[in-house]
Amino acid sequence: MRNLLLILVSLAPLVMVAQTGPAAGGSGSAAATKLPVIKAGSKKVSIRDGEFFDRDAWNLSPATRPDVYTADRTRKVKWVTFYTDMDSIRVRVKPRGRYDFVILLNGKDSCFTRIASAIPPAGVGENAKTDTIPFALTEYNAIAAKAVIDGSDTVLLHFDVGSFSFHLTKDAMLRKSSRKKVNTLQMGTRVWQQPSVSITGFTAHDMDGRFGWDLFEGRQVEIDYDHNLLIIHPRLPRGLKGYVREKLLFQRNYVCVKAAFPAGDGYFMLDTGSDQAAIVDSGWAAAHHFTDGLKLIKTSTITDPRGNKYLIRTLEAPMLELCHIQLSNVPTLVLSGRNPTGFEVNILGNDVLKRFNIILDFKHDNIYLKPNRLMGVQYRANS
Repeated sequence: MRNLLLILVSLAPLVMVAQTGPAAGGSGSAAATKLPVIKAGSKKVSIRDGEFFDRDAWNLSPATRPDVYTADRTRKVKWVTFYTDMDSIRVRVKPRGRYDFVILLNGKDSCFTRIASAIPPAGVGENAKTDTIPFALTEYNAIAAKAVIDGSDTVLLHFDVGSFSFHLTKDAMLRKSSRKKVNTLQMGTRVWQQPSVSITGFTAHDMDGRFGWDLFEGRQVEIDYDHNLLIIHPRLPRGLKGYVREKLLFQRNYVCVKAAFPAGDGYFMLDTGSDQAAIVDSGWAAAHHFTDGLKLIKTSTITDPRGNKYLIRTLEAPMLELCHIQLSNVPTLVLSGRNPTGFEVNILGNDVLKRFNIILDFKHDNIYLKPNRLMGVQYRANS
């Protein structure tokens, strides 16, 4: 995960780009394409995306034309700035926009670069039909769906709203062949051609990989826990009686919603890949005195991939309100260190989310919730 640092950057003069550029690609010099040009003596590029600054987040690649940076998702106009060791360029990014420029590396290699809005151009990726993906809810609260790779190999992937695209474990990629890429991937009635697949060492228990929310950008994703179905709608379904609507917020492309404990409210990232009920950011907990007077359920220690150990406390929150619906006695983990997302946000895991049938409207950025048959089941932390 990228190290997300929020700092002020100035000094270097800026080249300004404020309109959609032509498509970059093919052969030809920067002069021939009449694109803005900035200089670089190093392949490392830092990026300020809105209010977030990522140092050395981008590596220049002259062979990729264009090399596309997808800006963090927002439906508002914002600025994105690329900083090389010699120069910089500032781009005013509008929803659905694409902006091309060239970074001239060491005075000779033209790196054709594109900044693209995470909101795709109108019509891109739209599909008129409804797709259905059956799933099983595991004992670890994972939304597990069978996927068929290249028409022959079956793997088990979990739907993780806190993740992006497709991720497979190395073992899943090599289990039946020396496969280096995936040509087709099918889940239920949905088929992806030449999908982008990354290798991961982190999945839910007993899973071969995961798939994220961005695969359904612009669509309506229904998670029906009563019938164990993921239904991908081209438009908002009818008959939403009993559902409660709330706005979605995107922070660094993570899907968030507003929720509240008695101590205070805040934005909570939706994480169907987590088997926990709720996780509270250490900074938010301190600012709101969240732990005062709460019952301690247990303490535990977790170790991250670098071997760092963290003390985790699980407390019983008397109430959690989500979309005006109240849940009682919710087991809540309190982080002892920095949030793994790199910014302050609380997390709702699938031990809470599974209690609702959910529609995620990625076209209008709304969430619809309706209590389901799992509302009264015992939390995993209490079992």
